Amino acid sequence: MLVGRGPCRADFGMFWFFSGRRWASILGLLGRGKDGNMARLGSRQRTRPNGDIFAGYSEETRMARDNYVFTSESVTEGHPDKVCDQISDAVLDEIMKVDTRGRVACETFITIGLVVVGGEITTSSYVDVPGMVRNLIREIGYTDPKYGFNYSTCAILNAIGTQSPDIAQGVDTGGAGDQGLMMGYAINETKELMPLPIMLAHRITQRLAEVRKKRILPYLGPDGKSQVTVEFEGGKPKRVDTVVVSSQHTEEILDRTGRQITKRAKEEIVEQVVLKSVPARYIDARTKYLVNPTGKFVIGGPQSDTGMTGRKIIVDTYGGSAPHGGGAFSGKDPTKVDRSACYMARHVAKNIVAAGLAHACNVQLAYAIGVAKPVSVFISTRGNGEVPDWRLTEIVKKQFDLTPKGIIEYLDLLRPIYRKTAAYGHFGREIEDFRWERTHRVQDLLKDA
Repeated sequence: MLVGRGPCRADFGMFWFFSGRRWASILGLLGRGKDGNMARLGSRQRTRPNGDIFAGYSEETRMARDNYVFTSESVTEGHPDKVCDQISDAVLDEIMKVDTRGRVACETFITIGLVVVGGEITTSSYVDVPGMVRNLIREIGYTDPKYGFNYSTCAILNAIGTQSPDIAQGVDTGGAGDQGLMMGYAINETKELMPLPIMLAHRITQRLAEVRKKRILPYLGPDGKSQVTVEFEGGKPKRVDTVVVSSQHTEEILDRTGRQITKRAKEEIVEQVVLKSVPARYIDARTKYLVNPTGKFVIGGPQSDTGMTGRKIIVDTYGGSAPHGGGAFSGKDPTKVDRSACYMARHVAKNIVAAGLAHACNVQLAYAIGVAKPVSVFISTRGNGEVPDWRLTEIVKKQFDLTPKGIIEYLDLLRPIYRKTAAYGHFGREIEDFRWERTHRVQDLLKDA
C-alpha cells in the first residue's frame, strides 16, 4: 500500500513526498511487472505527455498507487493560532471598511494573559485595536476564567508600524506585493470540488463550535482539533478509517480518577459531533474514534499553547492534498499575492474541474515583487485532463487577468470579508462573499477547449 498520494493528488505529489533513497525504495516495491523484473525508468514509456510517472508500469503497480489512506486535520476558531488569524483579519476588515487603499500586513501573537498585535500598516483610517480584540475573543468564547483565558482581563499590546516605502513604490503602480509561488487546487471528490479528508475535518470542528455555543454539549471549551483518515480504493474515497477529536472541556466530565473524561462523554462527542458531520456511507464497523486520546483536555487555548498568525496554512487550504507555496493568508490585504493569487488559482482550478476538463487540477502562479504579470503560470491535471495541460495553460492565460490589480477587481477583494475566511478553511465554503468559489467561467473554458 502506498500511503500518501493517489492519482488525483498533486502532480508534484510523488516527488514532493518521496525523494532520494525513499523514492527509489518505493519504486523498488511498486515497479515490478508480472515477470518480476524492475520497470526501467530510462525507457521511453517512463511518462505520458501529461506527466503520469507510472506510465509503462504493470497494471498491479498502477492499481497499488490508487489504494492508499490519507489524513487531514482542522482546528476550531478557539485554537490559539486561529484566534490570531481572526484578529489579524479583523484588523484588515476594519481598515477595508473605510480605506480600500490601505496596506495591511498584520501579525498577532497570543499567550497566557497577553495578546500582541503587530505588523506593518499604512492607512488613513483608525482602528481601536484593544476594543476590537476584546470583542472578538468574547465572540469566540473565552468568557470565563475556567477556560484559562478571559477577554476582559487579558493584556493587549499594539505594536503596529508602517509599511516600507521601498515596497510601496512597486505596489502602488500595480505590481505584486512580494515574490513567491501560489497554488490552487480542485478535485471532484466532493460537491465543493475539494479533497474529502479536509472537508470532513472542517465539518467536525465546525460542529464542535456549534454544539458548544448552542449548549448541546455545554462542557466543551473553545479550543479543539479534528483529524480524519480516509481510505481510498481505485483513487476514490471508500471509507473513513479513523477520526480523532480533541476538545477542551471543563472538569465536570472527568471520571473518578480525574485523569480522563468519562466513557459517556466520549460517546456523546462521537454521537453529537462526529456522526452528525461524517456522512453515514463512509462509516463502518471498522471506523475508529479517538476522543481526547491523552485522556483529558482541561487546560487549553492560550493557557496551554501560544498562538501566531499564519501557522495553520495546510488547514487553511487543502489539508495536504496539494502542494503549498508557503505563504500564509490572514492579516494581508489583497495586494499581497500570497493571498489574492492563491484565491485566483483556486478559482481557476475549480472552474476547470467544474467544466469536466479534469478530475483534479493544480494551478501554480508565481510573481516577482513590484511586477504585475506573473513570471510563470503552470497547470497540471496529472494526466487526467480532457485536453493537454499546455492547452489549458494557454486558455487560462487568455481568459483570466492574473495581475494583482486584475485579480483584485475580478474577485472584488477590496471588501471587509476576511475575518470569516480565517477559520474552517479559505476554500470549499460556498459563501456569497467568497467570489473565488464561483464556477461561472465553465462555459468560457469549454468554448475555448
